[in-house]
This record gives sequence, C-alpha cells and structure tokens, in this order.
Amino acid sequence: MASCVLAYSGGLDTSVLVGWLMDEGYDVHAVYVDVGQPSEDREAMLQKARTIGAKSARAIDAREEMCRDFAFPVLQWDAKYEGIYLLGTSIARPLISKLCLQVAREVGANAFVHGATGKGNDQCRFQLAADALDPSVKIIAPWRMERFRKQFPGRTEMIAFCHEKNIPVKPSVAKPYSMDENCLHISYEGGKLEDLTTNGVEQVNFHMTVSPQQAPDKVENVKIGFEAGIPVSVNGKQLSAFELVAKLNEIAGRNGVGRIDIVEGRFVGMKSRGVYEAPGMTVLYAAHRVIEQITMDRDLTHLRDRLSPEVAEMVYYGFWYHPKFDALLAFIREAQKPVTGEVSRDLYKGTITVASRKSPYSLYDEGIATMEGGGSYDQTDAEGFLRIQGLPCRVHAGVQPRRW
Repeated sequence: MASCVLAYSGGLDTSVLVGWLMDEGYDVHAVYVDVGQPSEDREAMLQKARTIGAKSARAIDAREEMCRDFAFPVLQWDAKYEGIYLLGTSIARPLISKLCLQVAREVGANAFVHGATGKGNDQCRFQLAADALDPSVKIIAPWRMERFRKQFPGRTEMIAFCHEKNIPVKPSVAKPYSMDENCLHISYEGGKLEDLTTNGVEQVNFHMTVSPQQAPDKVENVKIGFEAGIPVSVNGKQLSAFELVAKLNEIAGRNGVGRIDIVEGRFVGMKSRGVYEAPGMTVLYAAHRVIEQITMDRDLTHLRDRLSPEVAEMVYYGFWYHPKFDALLAFIREAQKPVTGEVSRDLYKGTITVASRKSPYSLYDEGIATMEGGGSYDQTDAEGFLRIQGLPCRVHAGVQPRRW
C-alpha cells in the first residue's frame, strides 16, 4: 500500500483528509508541526488521528528552530513583503515542509499531503520547498483536485463525512474570518474582511495585542541585545530564540504594538486583504534597524536595502531552499557581523520610540559628527571632495542648453 505524510493540524479539514486519504488507498502518517499555535491537548489531537485510522501520528516542536533559523535571518535582512508584512506565515511553511519530508524519509512514505487551497500562497510554499528538498516525493494537494472539491463543496459535507466515518468532530460556529497563528504572528483573512469598506481592526478579535487605546497610560521601556544581527537578550536577560520572541510578544502586546491592515499581492496573482498582529517581531525589526544605524557601513546598508525587497519576495513566494536564497543568507551573515550592541526602546500605546543605543562597534564618532567647534573633522576637506563630485555636472552643463 502507498503511504503518505500529512501536514496535520487536528482541525476539521485535516481530520477529513486522514479519512479521505485512507479511502484513496494510503497509509497516513500524520505530522503536527508546532510552530506556536494556540495551546491544545496535543496527545488528544494525535490520538484522534490514530482513532480515525492513521498509521502513525506525532507532534514536532519546531518553535525554537523557526525563530532561530528562519525568522531571525529574515529579520537580519529587514525583509518586509511590499514594505509592511513581516512574513510570519511565509516563514513557517518551508520549515513545516522540511520536517514532514524528514518524516516521509523515515517512514518510507512516497507522498506529502497538505491542506492548502489552490487560491492561496501556502500551496506554493509547501510545493516549492518539497520540490527543492526531495523531488522524488509526490505532492498531493486535495483542494486542487476536482473529485475532492465535488465530494466536499462545503463544511456540511465534511461534517457528514466525519459522522459516516466515526471521526470525532466538535460542533463549530462559522467564523467571520479565518485565522492562522504561530509564535511570530496571527493572520486574519476572509469572511467579512473581504469587504474593503469594513474597518479590519474593528472586525477582528485580536489575541496577541490590546488596542492602543486600551494600552497602559504610561511608557514601558524594553532593552534588546544583539550579537551579529541576532537578538539574544531582553532587559539584560539572555534568552533562547523562542523565549525571546515570546517575551517580546507579551511586552509589546500589552502596549498595543504590531497591528496592520493591508491588501497584498499574492504570488498566484490576485489581491487579498489581511489583518495581522506581530507584536514581538515588530519591536525586533524596529530595534534591529536602530543598532544597524550605528554599526553598519553606509554603502553596505544601502546594498542590503536594495536587495531586501527581493528577499521578502522569495520568502513570500516560497523559494526558501533556492540556491539564490542560500547565497543571500550567506551574504547577510557576513554583512551582520558588526551588528552587536543594545537598543533601548520606549513602547506607548502602539508606538515605538528610541530611548538609547550603544555598541562596541559603533561607527558614530561624536568628535567627527559634532556641530560644535573644535571637532576632529576639517570642513575645508569638503572643498576638494565637492569639486571632484561636481565635475561631471559642470562638464554636462557646459554643452547642454540652460535648464532655466
């Protein structure tokens, strides 16, 4: 019998997939990758998969790996898709794919199954990761299969299938939007949010952040330490990658930091509206930029900034395991070597301001930069500098008609 690994969430859709794949003739190995989803009874959820008939079911805690090896390199790049989205969902998918494929190799499965639809970005991320890591494994995407969609045109048919197969399901009320949560962020899409005339912030029941209006009426200071562009401490305490993100989620969340409402251009070509909250990562991006300002060379920073949108696109589209991305990761590790120090930020009702910054590798020299007299910079040096810089302009002006 053929066997497959299913990226399993324990919800209605993937529970149905366990039974449906068995009907299709597969031994099913259910893999729940924990990237910081809401607290659930993991063992009960896995036992549910076994009860349905899964050959095996396991949970893998990937929270530390996701923050350390996936989120933090994207942070080093200051990568934001279309200038604003911090890529929380995009970052998780290649990791989930990698771990599912590792299980597939272990159990001898020849197929990898995911529950992403044929309209969204996740199908691209799962498939492109699998293609790069193990092209011998077949990708099964039921929502792209006509016979699956005919059998399950809606939730009613899914619930009926579960009753027929004795698959335990909890009654649920249709939500006004869909949610995807991990330790980096929560995304809210679909339902009432598809109407662009609605106020997304008012529609969403946020889980990680209070509203700025309800945040405390006093400033909260947070100090973040960096080593080679990687965050390593909060308020002087060394933390693991996941612990650090979780701590900043707590601090920034209670101060109303990290909410956005955007219309983004999906890889498949359509526009979609999303509301996101990413409190901890929002503070990290802001702090990281500040420590870079005093430790990174100007031209190197500008080169990084020109490449950053392309890095964000590659992550968003799903090209994490592409050779070009490997090279870009190597570049940023080298570029970030001096980005070490501590940044102090003040959080207040959704805002983030700089309190202080310091680094043993700071390129800021007060003696050179001072506006007061007696500094070490000789202003007469600028005369020759500007004569050289202006030479092409003067030559061009001499042969062209006046512009004024």
